[in-house]
Amino acid sequence: MNPANAGREGPALASASAGVVPGLVLVTMITSVAYSARSLSGLALFSPMILAVVAGMIYSNVLGAPAHAKTGIAFSQKRLLRFAIVLLGFQLTLGQVAGIGLGGIGIVAATLGATFLFTITLGRLIGVDAKLAQLIAAGTSICGASAIVATNIVTDARDEDVTYAVAAITLFGTIAMLGFPLLAPVFGLDQHTFGLWAGASIHEVAQVIGAGFQNGTLAGETATVAKLTRVAMLAPIVIALGVMARRGSTDASGAKPPMPWFVVAFVAVVALNSLVAVPAQIHTAIALAAQVMLTMGLAAMGLQADISQLRSRGLRPLVLAFSAFLFIAIFSLTLVKLV
Repeated sequence: MNPANAGREGPALASASAGVVPGLVLVTMITSVAYSARSLSGLALFSPMILAVVAGMIYSNVLGAPAHAKTGIAFSQKRLLRFAIVLLGFQLTLGQVAGIGLGGIGIVAATLGATFLFTITLGRLIGVDAKLAQLIAAGTSICGASAIVATNIVTDARDEDVTYAVAAITLFGTIAMLGFPLLAPVFGLDQHTFGLWAGASIHEVAQVIGAGFQNGTLAGETATVAKLTRVAMLAPIVIALGVMARRGSTDASGAKPPMPWFVVAFVAVVALNSLVAVPAQIHTAIALAAQVMLTMGLAAMGLQADISQLRSRGLRPLVLAFSAFLFIAIFSLTLVKLV
């Protein structure tokens, strides 16, 4: 290595690191507040990710995010989030997917595809911005906030759209988590069928687990596997959206459709987790690391969200999210009862 080049690269690297640190510290503080707030009565129902978005928004819109923290906030929002999504692959094995049977996989896949298409189509009909509609579609049909974040990497929507989508998905996912267990006896669902319904229709992984185990161990286990099967379908959806984004681009350079590295890595991690037995302690540590990094990324999004921009969206996106919530619940329940 050329000593002169090394001399120039050293200060540049140090400067870049120094630029990231203030924002990273601020994001870490917001994340710590989210985890602490979850221990308070009344907030335990919400995941740290959701609380981090809210805390970040409050901080940003009341105090304002410092200019010198922008680099670290952007680092948290992009790089940390992508790495966290890759780590989610350690929560799933191909054997778990097979455990719910071909019928269960079919229900999950059909529900996901139908809900995604329904939401995109309805969004176009009622005049919701296409990128925001895609975020709501991904969050409802796949896996809540994580899917919204992953989808935004290829759709490149505004930060306010991401925050709006996360808030809407959280609202209706929480309603489902609290209400669906009460509906199981009404619809004559046993533990297995209720687990399939919950796993195929409720938005967030944590919400699915909360609803599933409320109706028994078998219901909880079935719901978790069904939900993780939906998580595995995140990769092909993101790839498809990337291809659509490339086709809709005005760039005529002939560049290949985007293939985000984190999607490839996610699939590779699922395959690795299926072939190699990861020790329980390491698996737990990885799951915690993924959750913390997802929380930091969403805290960063909250820090960049402008509430006035959220208000400017009006009620149409909320109507879209509510309609998608009803559709996925009714469609998946119909399939569960028929299969």
